[in-house]
Amino acid sequence: MFQLLRCAPRVLGTAVAGLRAAAPSLPLLQPASRPCARPFGLLSVRAGSVQLPGLLKPRGPCACGCGCSGLHTEGDKAFVDFLSDEIKEEKKIQKYKSLPKMSGGWELEVNGTEAKLVRKVAGEKITVTFNINNSIPPAFGGEEEEPSQGQKAEEQEPELTSTPNFVVEVTKDGSSKALVLDCHYPEDEIGQEDDQSDIFSIKEVSFQATGESDWKDTNYTLNTDSLDWGLYDHLMDFLADRGVDNTFADELVELSTALEHQEYISFLEDLKGFVKSQ
Repeated sequence: MFQLLRCAPRVLGTAVAGLRAAAPSLPLLQPASRPCARPFGLLSVRAGSVQLPGLLKPRGPCACGCGCSGLHTEGDKAFVDFLSDEIKEEKKIQKYKSLPKMSGGWELEVNGTEAKLVRKVAGEKITVTFNINNSIPPAFGGEEEEPSQGQKAEEQEPELTSTPNFVVEVTKDGSSKALVLDCHYPEDEIGQEDDQSDIFSIKEVSFQATGESDWKDTNYTLNTDSLDWGLYDHLMDFLADRGVDNTFADELVELSTALEHQEYISFLEDLKGFVKSQ
């Protein structure tokens, strides 16, 4: 048996030699070259690797029978139900269906969370810019008050108010500089009804070149923390003469609160659509 196996290569070699001698003019067949048409992601990592069946096939519909092919969990369903209820409640307590108007001839421009108020008076252009992001003050205070008898806990929750920082930019016709005043609402002044006190304050004052979107940090900036009170009062009067006073600040809070609530509801609706889509 072993002798037969040993002779087999020799016999095959003799047959192959005979074929070559019989057809010496026949060229050896060369495999035709062709470009690889398969994407590299479908090729095996190495020779001999085993591909699991269905590993690269698209995922089928989920087990619940809704026909979706994406991730679908009970947590997502509960999340969507919660957001639906939350949107209904927020729309129920929404104070303004459209943004309130500012008195004093201010023109409003809204771009997402940023709002701009523009007013022109006697050769001057006054621009007030604010952003509602992070404009809701945190809830400070000590111990929470327990709801009184016959009063629901939701009824005692304080109304959220948006008090954004705002920037006043005053430009004069023909001038290459703009006077910029960075203002904010001090926490201890919010909700005060004293007509003699200002409900907003000036934090910083600087000059910036007109027509430039980015303000230069190399320009001198006046911080009002160590400012002479006489100069500070004149700056506040300067703003009041141009329509930026306590009445303006009150209306700005109302406008910002309405805009913030509107954007919050829109965010909840987008979040619901994102979680629900499969």
